[in-house]
Amino acid sequence: MKILLAGDSTVANCPTHEYPMSGWGARLPRHVHPWAAVHNFAKGGASTESFVEEGLWGQLLDTAEAGSLVLIQFGHNDQKHPHLAARTGYAANLRRMVAEVQALGAVPVLCTSVERRHFLADGTLEDSLEDYPEVVREIALELHLAVVDLNAWTRALYPGLGVEESKSLFCHFGPGGHAHWADGLADNTHFSEYGASLVAGEVAGQLGVLGFGPDALPGSQTSTTAGLTTAGFTTAGRG
Repeated sequence: MKILLAGDSTVANCPTHEYPMSGWGARLPRHVHPWAAVHNFAKGGASTESFVEEGLWGQLLDTAEAGSLVLIQFGHNDQKHPHLAARTGYAANLRRMVAEVQALGAVPVLCTSVERRHFLADGTLEDSLEDYPEVVREIALELHLAVVDLNAWTRALYPGLGVEESKSLFCHFGPGGHAHWADGLADNTHFSEYGASLVAGEVAGQLGVLGFGPDALPGSQTSTTAGLTTAGFTTAGRG
């Protein structure tokens, strides 16, 4: 089986000079390689629009075949463009992607966007992605698709670890701590390899819950990662 990934930098294989920055798609193969080959087309800065315009979506469709899983996660960059608002351009683009995947006999799986690590002064987590995750859930319900709710899962993960410990999930370097960011970096959007590995493990686990892979456990809606148990996804049928 093939698993094909469409998404932005939080999913992508990051450039080697940015190590240990990593999208979760780069860490997914270690969890699924016995039963699926991962083809990661995600790109930093991509929106549902640019991903198509740059030809990446076409490459993904050319690689897909009947029975392939196509995981789609966008939102971080769509929200930077008024014409890609969640309930207009973004939603229309997702519906078009789903239709094109299904036309090939492949299986679309929508993923809500991973949350940014933005803690407010009172220690609560900012809802930085506005209504983009909710629109993904609504489309999945409308079109009878599976959705891996990474937004809900990460919104539980970060506070569960705490303000300080959750930094380890992301790329934080002091001055002189990284050759590429000599002046230091405090990035609360892009994962470290550790953070990306946790998210990838959650994705793989939820694919099993949805009925894919050798250890599929249909019917369960909870998972445990690094001691944190959450109801991390929603199943709205299988497309």
